[in-house]
Amino acid sequence: MPTPGRLDPAIDALLERLRPDAKSLIVSLLGDAVAPHGGVIWLGSLVDLVEPFGLNERVVRTSVFRLSKEGWLTSTQVGRRSAYGLTESGRRRFEAADRIIYAGRRAPWGGRWTVVFTGLVDGEAREALRRDLAWQGFGQLLPGVMIHPEPDETALRQALADAVAGDGAVAMRASGEDWAPPEALRDLVARAWDLAALAAGYAAFLDAFRPFLALLERSEPSPREAFRLRILLVHAWRRAILRDPLLPEELLPADWPGAAARLLVRNLYRAVRTPAETHLTRTMLTPDGPVGPPDAGYRVRFGGLSEAAG
Repeated sequence: MPTPGRLDPAIDALLERLRPDAKSLIVSLLGDAVAPHGGVIWLGSLVDLVEPFGLNERVVRTSVFRLSKEGWLTSTQVGRRSAYGLTESGRRRFEAADRIIYAGRRAPWGGRWTVVFTGLVDGEAREALRRDLAWQGFGQLLPGVMIHPEPDETALRQALADAVAGDGAVAMRASGEDWAPPEALRDLVARAWDLAALAAGYAAFLDAFRPFLALLERSEPSPREAFRLRILLVHAWRRAILRDPLLPEELLPADWPGAAARLLVRNLYRAVRTPAETHLTRTMLTPDGPVGPPDAGYRVRFGGLSEAAG
């Protein structure tokens, strides 16, 4: 059992507060730590990486089995040992999520909207498409009408191409008029998205993680502490940001807590990244041996990490 560090009690309290689901936490760890290092890991190494979060081998085996059934992971047997790697589908899903989770500053909004009409699609296929578009941040303005000011066009095209409903759905572009009253635009946003629920989620995130800025100023984390905090930070941020439609600042309230939350996660991530990478490279083994430096995508997270980021 590792000797507790100075930050461990605060991280223990955070873990108790968040109470992350085991499978979901493993997804966060795979996306944040394993994917940038090749996306393949021995099962034993994965067990070692999640041990600081109170997860035992039985829980890990159950979780990776379910993730394999869901198409995220594939396994390779080498003697009596098992290695798990991301499937092509799993890698694409992680990459799509990464573009949202680790995004830097956004460009100003151009005033354009994307409107998707799903009303001509048959019932079950329409509902499946609606769920997919909602996951991408589209809001439902009216039955059969979904809107977004800045969707991920690649993801939208893929959703329409993959859906059984593809032939019945119509996507159009629209531009707002300068003479439209701001109140009408705010009413439209309030009708399509539940901003109050999103704001509450960001407020809870800020309340949970703000104290760590002061703690990190007073005490340098050990590699193990930094890794624990980084994974919990990304896990909580992932759960908040992937529910956010990512509306332009022009459409949000002036005191929108999502802006403060994005700044906080960026600053905390940069503060713990180097010691967290140290713990990761000491612990993670693959069938090819110890892991090397993370890929190029890691270095541009949150607008760019310094060269000291491992």
